[in-house]
Amino acid sequence: MSRIGNKLITIPEKVSVDVADGNEVTVKGPKGTLTRKFSDLMEIQVADGVVTVKRPNDAKATKQLHGTTRALINNMVVGVSQGYAKDLELVGIGFRAAVKGKKLTMNVGFSHQIDVEIPEGVDVKCDSATTVHIEGIDKQLVGQFAAEVRAVRKPEPYKGKGVRYKDEHIRRKEGKTAGKK
Repeated sequence: MSRIGNKLITIPEKVSVDVADGNEVTVKGPKGTLTRKFSDLMEIQVADGVVTVKRPNDAKATKQLHGTTRALINNMVVGVSQGYAKDLELVGIGFRAAVKGKKLTMNVGFSHQIDVEIPEGVDVKCDSATTVHIEGIDKQLVGQFAAEVRAVRKPEPYKGKGVRYKDEHIRRKEGKTAGKK
């Protein structure tokens, strides 16, 4: 039994979910519209403000698709009603970021600036020189872009310098001189 797949998705006010032939789900809400095509094996039904996902049999592949399909539809509903956001911090002397047009420009200790192209459907703001706020309705797109920005300069374990998620804990190591006495 898929515990996640069997959960019902309640549709909030101002959000509409439409299922077209071929399991193409369109979710419209106050923040935007998301469309995604799902496997034909799953049976997606919308009735009385609730979305249900059912599977035809108990094959292993079908069970895997069941929970994944339900989770993706739920992420779409949450995205168009509330949206998703990630906050990043730049830690290090001289580290700073700024948004210039459709690019995020960062100085993170290299001899040159790093420019990262901001994808369509993602809003990026730099409230201060060392914080980056990423926002959007597509959970996968927001998370992927945040991971790409973090990968420019991952936090290192000795001084903790780099680009990290807000409230991310970096395990610190002692330096070479820590054990000598």
